[in-house]
Amino acid sequence: MGYDITRLHHVGHIVDDVAQALILYERLGFVVPPPSCPAMSLREGAAPEPFGAANTHADFPRSFLELATCVKVGDTDRLPPGTRLVPLQAPAELLPRLVERISETTANLSAFLNRFEGLHILMFSSPDIDATAARLIAAGVRHGGVNTVRRAAPPGAATPVETVRYLEIDGDEPDARPGSVAEGRVGIVADLDPDVQGARHPGHPNGAVDLVEAVLCVADQELAAVQQRYETYLGRPARPKGPARVLDLDGAALTLVPASGLAALLPGERPAALPALAGYTVAVRDLAHTHGLLRRNGLAPRENPSGDLFVPADSALGTAVVFRQAAPPTAPA
Repeated sequence: MGYDITRLHHVGHIVDDVAQALILYERLGFVVPPPSCPAMSLREGAAPEPFGAANTHADFPRSFLELATCVKVGDTDRLPPGTRLVPLQAPAELLPRLVERISETTANLSAFLNRFEGLHILMFSSPDIDATAARLIAAGVRHGGVNTVRRAAPPGAATPVETVRYLEIDGDEPDARPGSVAEGRVGIVADLDPDVQGARHPGHPNGAVDLVEAVLCVADQELAAVQQRYETYLGRPARPKGPARVLDLDGAALTLVPASGLAALLPGERPAALPALAGYTVAVRDLAHTHGLLRRNGLAPRENPSGDLFVPADSALGTAVVFRQAAPPTAPA
């Protein structure tokens, strides 16, 4: 059976201080460039000033990790050196709507950060996002439709412009903000362009090669309802794994765990709130090498029952960062 959602596209770590987060991610062994941030002139003739949200990525061939923070108008002091300001460019009649959309996104990020610093964005990948959008509507899942944004492609890409198409799922709660559900921002993105992504993919010192799992912790009594919700989103069934429920994707998984079972999955971890995206897992080429790098960088990774290593949330700005030995390549038939 074919599925219209196939992989994890990215997860988003929302932080209060992105400069501090860049230092953390360097210690974790990721290569993360300085962030980009939209900018606009507050008065005619003035230089553009940052506002909205600043973000950056740790990239892999088919997925990435996002770091994001909120930026108030003119708030340059909290942005690290090398931050790239991207002046807003749009026809005059469209500019107010563009600013409104950026402001809505920033308001959501601010609300997430007020809950706790940590993981608040979960995006899946689709080879046919229009078909996915139609299926979700038919299944009664509300979303804001497919959005299209274009941005400059990285140097070395065959095309100068990267096109990103995505949708955000709307929650059913009476007080839910557009583009957010109880656990954060959840949505679907069209598959990454391999040429564009290949041009920006660096080698990470920790050997990370892919995003392979996201862990969503929920109240015990809510597990069945959240399982049903994600089975509808992803169009596939979950399987039991001890107290958890796992939705298998292509080379990745979403694990739903009741609060009473989180410590068994990630020893010592406690959810900051419920529901909460409690952590993510990356596959690495050599787990022993990763372990040594983490210890040399002053981090004390723990081991979970599956033999994965993880840096606990209290050492990683609110999210558990899990490292798993990558599966060996499959021999050709």
